[in-house]
Amino acid sequence: MADPKGFLNHGREVARTRPVTERLKDWNEVYVPGSLLPIISKQASRCMDCGIPFCHNGCPLGNLIPEWNDYAYREDWQAASERLHATNNFPEFTGRLCPAPCESACVLGINQPAVTIKNVEVSIIDKAWDSGDVAAQAPERLSGKTVAVIGSGPAGLAAAQQLTRAGHTVAVYERADRIGGLLRYGIPEFKMEKRHINRRIEQMRAEGTKFRTGVEIGRDIDAAKLRKRYDAVVVAAGATVSRDLPVPGRELTGIHFAMEYLPLANKVQEGDFVAPPITAEGKHVVVIGGGDTGADCVGTAHRQGAASVTQLEIMPQPGEERNPGQPWPTFPMLYKVTSAHEEGGERVYSVSTTHFEGDEDGHVQWLHLVEVEFVDGRLNQKPGTERKIPAQLVTLAMGFTGTDQENGLVSQFGLDLDERGNVARDADFATNVPGVFVAGDAGRGQSLIVWAIAEGRSAARGVDRFLTGASDLPAPIRPTDRSLTV
Repeated sequence: MADPKGFLNHGREVARTRPVTERLKDWNEVYVPGSLLPIISKQASRCMDCGIPFCHNGCPLGNLIPEWNDYAYREDWQAASERLHATNNFPEFTGRLCPAPCESACVLGINQPAVTIKNVEVSIIDKAWDSGDVAAQAPERLSGKTVAVIGSGPAGLAAAQQLTRAGHTVAVYERADRIGGLLRYGIPEFKMEKRHINRRIEQMRAEGTKFRTGVEIGRDIDAAKLRKRYDAVVVAAGATVSRDLPVPGRELTGIHFAMEYLPLANKVQEGDFVAPPITAEGKHVVVIGGGDTGADCVGTAHRQGAASVTQLEIMPQPGEERNPGQPWPTFPMLYKVTSAHEEGGERVYSVSTTHFEGDEDGHVQWLHLVEVEFVDGRLNQKPGTERKIPAQLVTLAMGFTGTDQENGLVSQFGLDLDERGNVARDADFATNVPGVFVAGDAGRGQSLIVWAIAEGRSAARGVDRFLTGASDLPAPIRPTDRSLTV
């Protein structure tokens, strides 16, 4: 373990962010470069000698958190990196983007601020990259088997890397023009700079993984033909169908899904545009949806120079402490202030949009809303609370409803769906079609990045067993796992 008295001698410290006035002028990550490493050893020392480390249960990947905390405390960064990679292919992604259910399950968190697990994780992997400790792991021999992975988000990349290292020849198909899925175009640069994706892609290429961009299975290539070309297929296409808001005025210009708005901002950073085709500059912006995607829209609008930013949420404002229905070690719904919220704007809870109002040119100008409340489990409007707010750009960030079934992928493969509309799978992540497997949001539904990586790793084991009859690859989870953290 780390320092036996660490949790008594040191309080919780987290990564420092750059001043708002500074970071709004660029798209770099919000954290002060190099600010973590000087405090990480002390923070890692707060990890206790728990009889049962509940952080393992909180993490879908089963990360060996106490072990790499101990190595970080001792500043043995190479050993810490080895233990970190033993369960997680991409800790630089999770260390920046995961909401850290492990910290919610931290035993110290019962009556004190939890260990800064997420900050320790990202410090270890950043140090490993800087020290050259992250190297390609090409297989010693090839199996002669081929696998196609559809989708290059965290689930697809994790499955591809595991299968490549097992000796199979793997090709990843991505319909966008660059690899990364939502990591590339759904996550703003200020949350994770894309250089982190790029160097992982180079590592995977060096290991032997092939990448095919600009190819949509079901449209550009018939899914059935792809199945015949490869010995196995992993569907990791995500849950990309955005939840819509069918209210009067939805057809007005200036109302966009978050995943129409955010990718264009990222493409500016990639050099594809000088200015984004959809911009918040000088506009009153309304973001509908109070989750992480909504916060990404808020931070993006700030950097584009919005006149104002308002974020709407239909649910009541969460509390700052656990409620009785979400006891430790579950992942609680708490009020949180992200870096985007620190930068300004207004957050409005318990409201519902009734309709939009536009100008004579058909461009949205106003959003009409009403306050709502839950009565006997039902959502009711509160009479006399109707009002309107200026809205010249509206982004819909209300989550996703499932896998895109219009491009032909599901029908051409002949895949069965479960009762939630996701691709059905068995204990090995296999679908009803022999040789076709599913991982990530396509089978699970909208979820966290850490679940996507865990599913990709587990599906890779199922594929390996299908191809060879046995597998030494780890399987962190089963498809039915929901755990206390979901």
